[in-house]
Amino acid sequence: MYRLGVLISGRGSNFHSILKNIQSGFIKNAEIVVVVSDKSNAKGLEIAKENNIDAVFLDSQGMDRETYDKIIAEKLREYNVDYVVLAGFMRILSSYFINEFKNRIINIHPALLPSFKGLHAQRQAIEKGVKFSGATVHFVTDELDDGPIIMQSVVPVFEDDTEEELSERILKTEHKIYPLSIKLITENRIKIVNGKVVSNIKGIDDDFYIINPKGI
Repeated sequence: MYRLGVLISGRGSNFHSILKNIQSGFIKNAEIVVVVSDKSNAKGLEIAKENNIDAVFLDSQGMDRETYDKIIAEKLREYNVDYVVLAGFMRILSSYFINEFKNRIINIHPALLPSFKGLHAQRQAIEKGVKFSGATVHFVTDELDDGPIIMQSVVPVFEDDTEEELSERILKTEHKIYPLSIKLITENRIKIVNGKVVSNIKGIDDDFYIINPKGI
């Protein structure tokens, strides 16, 4: 059984989606053992508590990035975490942290990487006039919003889209591909070869992993 530590900063909707897929039995080989937030009022902490998962607030005030990351890393080591799952964690991780959990940090970004890295990816997509956007699950490296891609979803971008509308459409697919990515990882169906992810999705229900083109 793989032990997951989840880092959040806000509502934790992707954390909740992964949790529900564990509870339903879709993800069989993993458990979330701790949820850590850099924000004391993060809704995801309440979700963790409601589901009897240890919820930890670690205050970053007055600390540089690496000092704070060492505190997080120590907390995760206390729980013997196998993988670190970023679910709306709004901090850039230090090289120290990434090296401590090399190839064991997973992130989801609301764009088709390598396009539209950084903040407000949905707004960037609209401003560039792209016809399709989506979400990307990837392993984390030292480069921002980069690393071996595990899975992507694709949604259309309409001419009259607002940032909020596109964000919501993408989020629906995030809630599908993130749990599926965790399932593949914890069933040892994922490996990194020459900097790329090779995966085996044999036996996965097509209705689950093929994302509706309309993002619903």
